[in-house]
Amino acid sequence: MQPDAFFLPTLAAQSSQSDQRFCLFYPAECDASGGAARGLVLYIHPFAEEMNKTRRMAALQARALAQAGYAVLQMDLLGCGDSSGDFGDASWQSWVSDVVQGCHWLRMQSNTPGADSHQLPLWLWGLRSGCLLAVEAATQLGAPCNFLFWQPPAAGKLLLQQFLRLKVAGDLLGGQAKGVMEGMRQQLAAGSPVEIAGYLLSPGLASGLEQASLVPPAGQGPTQRLEWFELSTREDAGLGPISAGTIVQWRQAGYKVGSHIVRGPAFWQTTEIEDAPALIAATTAALVGTPA
Repeated sequence: MQPDAFFLPTLAAQSSQSDQRFCLFYPAECDASGGAARGLVLYIHPFAEEMNKTRRMAALQARALAQAGYAVLQMDLLGCGDSSGDFGDASWQSWVSDVVQGCHWLRMQSNTPGADSHQLPLWLWGLRSGCLLAVEAATQLGAPCNFLFWQPPAAGKLLLQQFLRLKVAGDLLGGQAKGVMEGMRQQLAAGSPVEIAGYLLSPGLASGLEQASLVPPAGQGPTQRLEWFELSTREDAGLGPISAGTIVQWRQAGYKVGSHIVRGPAFWQTTEIEDAPALIAATTAALVGTPA
C-alpha cells in the first residue's frame, strides 16, 4: 500500500506555498463488506536525528494500522524532513501547533469509509519527544483523545540534556569540553541558538522541551486510553520506577492504561537502521483490542 503524499499549508499560510508541512496519509483499509474504520491516528515523530533513525519503523507501523482499519497521518513538523523551514526556525509551540492542525485535518478529511470521522476515536501516537508533544497538543484540541506512547521519556529536561551532551562529547574529542554545557545554556538563555551535531537549536525549542512533561491532560473523558510501550533486549525487563509512577498518575487521572515491555532494539539510536517487528505486532493488537 502506497500512502498519499501531500503538503499541508499551515493555518497562517493558507494562501501561500512557502509554509507547508509534508504529510503521508494512509487511508483505513476496511474489509470487503464495507466495515467501518476503527479510528484515526496521528504520528508525532521524535527529535533531531532520532526522526531519521525511526522513519522505517514509523512507516511499517502506519501500514499495519491502516490494514487493521485505522486512518493514519504522518507529518514532518516545522523544519523537519521535507517540511518548509529550517530546524533552527522551530519552537516548541510551533510544533505543538503543527500537531493540533494535523488532528484537525484528520477529523475533516473525507476519505474515511464507513463512519463519520468526527465520531471515530482519535489516537495521538508519539515516539520519544513526540509523546511530550502529544500531551501538550491534547490540551489545545478541546476534544478527548487516546494516546499511544513508544519509549516515552521521563521528562523533556532529560532529552534536552542528552542532546546538549552531543556537543560536549564532540568538543571532548577536540579537547575543548570544559565549560561547554554551561556555555550552551547561557547562550540559549541569552536568546541565541546553539549548533549541535548539525542541528541549530533555538531558545524557544530548548525551553519548551525542557519544561515538557507527561502530565495527563485534564478534561478527558472516562473512556480515554493510553497504551505505553517500552523496548528491551532483556528477557526479564520490567518498567522502571519513573515509568511505573507516571502510569499510576495517568490511571489516577481516569485513563485506561495498558503497559507493555516488548523485546527489540533501541531503533531510535542504533548505528544501523533496525526493525522491531514485535513492537509493530503488539501495538496493532493493543489498539485493535486483541492479544498479540
